[in-house]
Amino acid sequence: MFYYSTNAYIGQCHSLVITAVLALHDQPKYWVTATYRSIFISDVHLGTRDCKAEALNNFLKHNTCETLYLVGDIIDAWKIQRNKWRWKQSHTNVVRRVLGHAKRGTRVVFIAGNHDEFLRPMIPYGIGFGLVEIANQAEHIGRDGRHYLVVHGDMFDGITRVAPWLSWLGDGAYDIVLRLNTRFNWLRRRLGFGYWSLSKYLKHRVKKAVDFMFQFEHNLVSYCRKRGFDGVICGHIHHAEIKTIDGITYMNDGDWVESCTALVEHHDGQWEIVSWTQEKDHVDTDSDSGAHKRRRGHTRPGGDRDAQPRDLSQGREFH
Repeated sequence: MFYYSTNAYIGQCHSLVITAVLALHDQPKYWVTATYRSIFISDVHLGTRDCKAEALNNFLKHNTCETLYLVGDIIDAWKIQRNKWRWKQSHTNVVRRVLGHAKRGTRVVFIAGNHDEFLRPMIPYGIGFGLVEIANQAEHIGRDGRHYLVVHGDMFDGITRVAPWLSWLGDGAYDIVLRLNTRFNWLRRRLGFGYWSLSKYLKHRVKKAVDFMFQFEHNLVSYCRKRGFDGVICGHIHHAEIKTIDGITYMNDGDWVESCTALVEHHDGQWEIVSWTQEKDHVDTDSDSGAHKRRRGHTRPGGDRDAQPRDLSQGREFH
């Protein structure tokens, strides 16, 4: 009797262990949090229909840093003025996530852009949002010891400076193209094809036609050279890229409307563009876990790891 009871008990324990192991195996595989020296994101356009707030919230959940730069157009105030505000709970979650990073010790610097230019009148008075600093431009000293200008970039856009009304017109046209893009890709998925950005294709075709007039990138590079910077980190044109122009490092962190990209600086000084397409933690295949990043960086040794960014709003001004 005792022998039977003992065997039955052992058998039950064995079954419980097997059940627990199977349950753990069936759990979703969550991503390990990545830590960087600095992260740069821009052109989120919170308050718009096409903002990829879920993806950004997931990115901020799984990536931490010492300094987080919000490089302009985080909030789309233009939509408020035109009464086309589309604020969702996911947008509020992004704000809470950013404030949570600041509360846990991350330095958060908000660089004003043209879509959130309502912040610019506050800058001379040193007004911020709690632990979030607000500036028109800032200087970031990289791990490589090089000095980078951090600015949204709208002041170097010929359209924004010469014909602001054309920017408003272009913003409306961009919204229309994004809606067409959504419907176009829905049809492609139904036909078994992958995602293809119609809006990005049209934008780059137009960009090639007007680059000779406005020279956005070269305007930034020229200013950096005149002010003694080694490179520039910006947003504005929704095109993530790392390259060297006439000896000046040009880095654009992209956007969170289509590309869902961020510029990150590793602790060893390497720069990288990260593409993030994940919105929720439901990854359960090894192939998916490596498919969310796109790396195009370069490493530069040296520099002071503890160097802090410096607000240039009161110092260096645009001319």
